[in-house]
Amino acid sequence: MKKVAVVTGGAGFLGSHLCDRLLAEDISVICIDNFLTGRIENIEHLFGNPNFQFIKLDVTNFIHIPGNVDYILHFASPASPIDYLKFPIQTLKVGSLGTHKALGLAKEKNARFLIASTSEVYGDPLIHPQQEDYWGNVNPVGPRGVYDEAKRFAEAMTMAYHRYHGLETRIVRIFNTYGPRMRLDDGRALPAFISQALKGEDVTIFGDGKQTRSFCFVSDLIDGIYKLLLS
Repeated sequence: MKKVAVVTGGAGFLGSHLCDRLLAEDISVICIDNFLTGRIENIEHLFGNPNFQFIKLDVTNFIHIPGNVDYILHFASPASPIDYLKFPIQTLKVGSLGTHKALGLAKEKNARFLIASTSEVYGDPLIHPQQEDYWGNVNPVGPRGVYDEAKRFAEAMTMAYHRYHGLETRIVRIFNTYGPRMRLDDGRALPAFISQALKGEDVTIFGDGKQTRSFCFVSDLIDGIYKLLLS
């Protein structure tokens, strides 16, 4: 029987690439998105695929999926600073309520659960690069706190379901990913650089220019996520 995966936030930058990869691996995909920050253009090429189903839904509400589900990949969330500063409450809700609903579905279906977390869980880290045993330097009331804390809560909830219910879980802390379908007005460094270059403008670098980032091309990230999902 063909495996079935649910991808929340499936019309987003990363979620849509994940849908592509799962379908290419002969896994049926149920994509959920409310288009708060996702875009229909990211998935419209999949609408003719018989193994692809789209549900427009806010995952902070009740999630009902009939039939068998093998994998749930929770990628729903504003992720760029522009988006989570514009939608602070929605960001907190999808990290808390949305994660709880997605985990509840995984428990109901006995499905493997993978959540997209972020390097932002480290806040403004004092150690570079961050090791897995470093807990970060966080500010829960700062303007970026809505995203940081939403993801920290989501990780804690995921581990609670793993420990209390025995759910199979995976957590991916994603750093600076770039590639096709990333919005040029995303607000992060690489799309800003590309947008300025396309306009013939000077590339703006803030501070002394000594900042470092862990950039990752989207196909490399998706490959790692797929391998982790099946590990």
